Amino acid sequence: MQLKKVLILGPESTGKSTLAKDLANYFEEPWVPEYSRMYLENLTRDYDFEDLSTMAKGQLEVEEKEEKLAKDILFCDTDLRVIHIWSAHRFGKTDSWILEEIETRIYDLILLTDIDLGWEPDPLREHPEPEMRLYFFKKYLELAKSSGFPFEIISGSREERLQKAISAVQIHTKI
Repeated sequence: MQLKKVLILGPESTGKSTLAKDLANYFEEPWVPEYSRMYLENLTRDYDFEDLSTMAKGQLEVEEKEEKLAKDILFCDTDLRVIHIWSAHRFGKTDSWILEEIETRIYDLILLTDIDLGWEPDPLREHPEPEMRLYFFKKYLELAKSSGFPFEIISGSREERLQKAISAVQIHTKI
């Protein structure tokens, strides 16, 4: 069986990492953590445009490493689409190789995390305002729709999200 890949996508503080870990535990498969978080936690200055390319390359490396450990399915906590959204928002542009790479990445399903969870403060998060959370959700929804991949919006409590996500994964990946 060919490896299935599920992308968990959404604005900040919408439970992407929690959902990725929960799904990985449920299916007993690996998950790809968000490389940008690790990168930014070690950065001693504000990130700049060039840092986004470094983060994108790191994300791909981590994804490729975890792919080798997966039996049937790999859960990806974000991908280059997140970097694209942040780059376009903060710098008004995205490195062309990131956009090209996005077009080559194939996922069997996108789980789009809704903004119905409360905001959890974190030094790396930038936009707690409800209108900005909605703005970014709409951007990710546009990306999910235009990707050509099946997608499901995941909302509710942690338990509800997990059950909805498990069901979506089983339906769309036949696992």
